[in-house]
Amino acid sequence: MQNNSFEYLKEEFGLKDSTIELYKKVNEKVKERFSEIEETAGYNQAKVLKAFQNNRISYAHFGETTGYGYDDMGRDALDKVYAEILGAEDAMVRHNIVSGTQAISACLFGVLRPGDVLASVVGAPYDTMEEVIGIREGDYDDMGSLKDYGVSYRQVDLTDQNKIDYDSIIELLKSEKIKAVLIQRSRGYDWRDSLTVEEIGNIIKTVKHVSPETICIVDNCYGIFVETKEPTEFGADLIVGSLIKNAGGSLALSGGYIAGTAECVRKVGYRLTAPGLGKHVGASLGMNRNMFQGLFMAPHIVSESIKTAVLCAAMFKELGFEVCPEVNSARSDIIQAVKLKTPDNVIKFCQAIQKGSPIDSFVTPEPWDMPGYDSQVIMAAGAFVQGSSIELSADAPIRPPYTVYFQGGLTWAHAKLGILMSLQKLYEKGIVKEL
Repeated sequence: MQNNSFEYLKEEFGLKDSTIELYKKVNEKVKERFSEIEETAGYNQAKVLKAFQNNRISYAHFGETTGYGYDDMGRDALDKVYAEILGAEDAMVRHNIVSGTQAISACLFGVLRPGDVLASVVGAPYDTMEEVIGIREGDYDDMGSLKDYGVSYRQVDLTDQNKIDYDSIIELLKSEKIKAVLIQRSRGYDWRDSLTVEEIGNIIKTVKHVSPETICIVDNCYGIFVETKEPTEFGADLIVGSLIKNAGGSLALSGGYIAGTAECVRKVGYRLTAPGLGKHVGASLGMNRNMFQGLFMAPHIVSESIKTAVLCAAMFKELGFEVCPEVNSARSDIIQAVKLKTPDNVIKFCQAIQKGSPIDSFVTPEPWDMPGYDSQVIMAAGAFVQGSSIELSADAPIRPPYTVYFQGGLTWAHAKLGILMSLQKLYEKGIVKEL
């Protein structure tokens, strides 16, 4: 931003000199980190372009189909493009997958059978998976969870240092037959670093060494295009993600992707539609162009989001808050956690982010009983696609240690402005002190 830009921000958005000076100070410290992020984006953009070219994507692939969708060439081509990008044998990309949770659920129900055992080997799964598995306390019987279908669950927690407990994983695999392991790449609502693709690869290698038949499923939400490789390239049997996060590039209106071995994807396809139909049906309803173009844009937009997360970490670290990951830590997802210590601070932070959004900036978000969560959740998402986490947003469960999870940003120019505006609001509320 040039000086005239700062003057405009002061006049039109009420930013104080102290806010702008903090930005200038912090921005100088993270410039080198930004260069690394852009280099990764360049690599991933080339990978995406090559997949488009190799699969001879044309305007004809954007055509609309209805009904059964048997002849949807765009849908089938998109599956092939994703499979190539992710280094997988096969893939399914569907606009009617409503969330990452549904995509993961389809994978679990697709490969598990009554009497099988599922294990999470990186601690507790994300909140919304608890009801899917059947481990949340309360009256959740007969919802059709894995537990209802006779699938047992085991869990290997992280060490006290939030590291992978390889010894316990090996012990579990030797003690009983584990049909599938679930590996969550992102931090979710936990105070830990996201798993790098290399770390995920080490987990998979460990599992396969002890139990070669065990299916390794990776929750890849928030992670695609953050690094230059994906878990499927390190042996994952299935990886799963949402299109309103990274992969959709903000243009996909809904949906999710599933990729992995041909056999596993085939089984998941039968679960997602019906046995015998699988991935061969499903009309695209004119959504193909959005999903193709969003995928093409995704490497760049993910890099904008990561730069935003780094700036957020640097600014709040400067103000004395605990952040995770640290400013210069390796990143494997787009999420930045900031420990704000009180429920009111969390609420005010999310409300401040909302004020800096292009859509519904006049709205004041409040905590509510969101389906799938056992705590009230507040979500700030003034987004073009509702709930899109690749757009500038922040959310948090209202529970100790009162941490907010910040992510997204379609453009660096807007995202940093959103952070500055939120910081200004926090100054005004007395949550942070001016330097």
